[in-house]
Amino acid sequence: MTTLYPSIDDLKAQAKRLRQAMTDRGTPVSHSAALELVAQQHGARDWNTLSALAAKPNTPPASRISVGAEVQGRYLDQTFTGKVLALQELSGSGQYKITIHFDEPVDVVTFESFSAFRQRINAQIDENGISPRKTSNGVPHLVLDL
Repeated sequence: MTTLYPSIDDLKAQAKRLRQAMTDRGTPVSHSAALELVAQQHGARDWNTLSALAAKPNTPPASRISVGAEVQGRYLDQTFTGKVLALQELSGSGQYKITIHFDEPVDVVTFESFSAFRQRINAQIDENGISPRKTSNGVPHLVLDL
C-alpha cells in the first residue's frame, strides 16, 4: 500500500503553523522541533525520512495487493480466504513472492483416504495474482481473485 504524502512545501507550511500555534499557547518550539513533530504525525521516524518520502513521486503501488490485505482464491484447486503476511517483488520481473495465512486450513491432497492440511503458504505470483507453477493437470498452484 502506497502512502500519499503532501509536498515538502506543504509539510514545511504545516510545521510553520504548528510552531505558531504552540507559541500562541505559551509553549514555543524551534522550527526543527516543529518539523520533527510533523514527521511523527505522518508516521515517519524523523523529518529527514519524511522529506525523502515526500520527495518521491506518489506513484501507484506496483501490485494490487499488499501486506495485511484479505484475499481469496484457489490454492491447489481448493477455495480459500486468508490474509497476506508478506509480499516481495522479485527484482522487477513482474513476479512476487507472497506468504498467505488461510483463515481455515486447506486440504492439499485429492485422495479420499488421505488428507494433508495447510494453513500458511509461500508462493510466487504474477501481477494478476496467478502462480506460474502448475499442477500436473495444468492448473496454477495459486490463483487470487483480484
